[in-house]
Amino acid sequence: MVALFAAGCGGDSDKTAEAGSGASASATRSGDAGSAGFPVKVTDCAGAETTFTAAPKKVVTSNASSLEMLFWLGAGDRVVGTGFPPGRGTMPAPFAAQAERVKVLGDMVIPKEQLLASGADLYIDTFADMSGMGAMGSGPSPKEFAAAGIKHIYLKSTACASKRPGAQEDLAEVEADIRQLGAVTGTSARAEELVAGMRQTVGTVRGALAGVPRDRRPTYFFFDFDAGTKQPIAVCGKQVANAVITQAGARNVFADCVGDFKPVSWEDVVGKNPDWIQLGVRDKGSAEANTKAFDEAERFLRTFDATKGLPAVRDGKFVRVGSERTTIAGVRNADTVREIAGRIHPDLVKPEAGSGAGASASASAPAAG
Repeated sequence: MVALFAAGCGGDSDKTAEAGSGASASATRSGDAGSAGFPVKVTDCAGAETTFTAAPKKVVTSNASSLEMLFWLGAGDRVVGTGFPPGRGTMPAPFAAQAERVKVLGDMVIPKEQLLASGADLYIDTFADMSGMGAMGSGPSPKEFAAAGIKHIYLKSTACASKRPGAQEDLAEVEADIRQLGAVTGTSARAEELVAGMRQTVGTVRGALAGVPRDRRPTYFFFDFDAGTKQPIAVCGKQVANAVITQAGARNVFADCVGDFKPVSWEDVVGKNPDWIQLGVRDKGSAEANTKAFDEAERFLRTFDATKGLPAVRDGKFVRVGSERTTIAGVRNADTVREIAGRIHPDLVKPEAGSGAGASASASAPAAG
C-alpha cells in the first residue's frame, strides 16, 4: 500500500461547474482583503480553521501532488522541501529542473523531526492521518506544528477522500484545492486561470459525450501494475481516479468499493469483466522506458491465466495512460480525462494538440523560478 501513497496517496453532469464554484468552503477571504486578498481562512477535513494573514514564505509539501500544484501556481520558488519526491520524468517539462532542486526531506512520509526543523511556515499535506502506518510513524501534533511556527493544511480531494459521503465523479474538489492553494499563496488569479483551463478541457469532452447515456458507457478497470500483480489494488469511488474515469465517459468497475483504494482479487476483476483496462504504469523517466513498462503490463494480462481470456484483453482494449496523472490530484487530471476519452470514444472525442502535456487547454505553465 505504500506504493499507492507514492502515486498519490453527482455524475458527469453540469455539477462540475456548480460544485467547483463552491471552493469558498475550502478557502474564504474575510475582512479588508487588500491587494493580496488576505486574511484567508481554510478548513481541514473536520472543519477546523486555519487563518493566513499573509502568504507563506517557506513551504514544505508532503508529496509531488501539492508540489506540482505550487509550480503551476507560480509559487514553486517558496518550496524548501518535500516528501515522496517526484520520480524522474514525472513532472511537466517546464518544472523538471526546478523540481530537481527541491530538497528531499523524506523518500516517503517526512520524519517528524525533519519536518519540524525544516524552517517552513506552511506544510501542505496530501494525505490523511498517517499515524497507523507503523514504521512510517506519526506526524507532528497540532501543538508541535504550532510550536515550530508551521501552519498545516490539506489537499481535500485526497486527504479527505475516504471520509466524503459519496464518490468523486467530477473534478470539483481538485479545482477547490487549486483555488485554496491560490488563495493561501496569494496567486488566486493564476488559480482561476488554471481552473478555467481545466473546465474548458473537461467541458469539451462532456459535451462530446452528452448523447451517450450513462448506463451505456463502457466499464473500466484501472490496473495499477506497479502496485504488484499478486493482488490487484482497485481505485474506489472516493479516489480522484474515479472522477477522471467518470468524466472521460466510462464506468469504474470498482466505484462501489469502500474508501479510495482497496485490495481485491483477480476473481473480482474477472467477475467485473471490464470493457476497457487502463495500464496504470508510473512514469519511468523516458518515453522508451514508459513504453517498455506498458508493454510489460499488457504482456502480464495477456499471459496470466486469470485474465488472458477476458474480452478486453483478447481485443487489446488497453488504455496507456500513466498512474500519476490519473490518481494524483492536479491540473493534469483534465488532460487525462481528454486522453482516456479519446481512446475509448474515438468517434466522439478527438485528441487535441498538447494532450497530456499538462496544458489544460488555455492554461500555460508559468516561468520556472
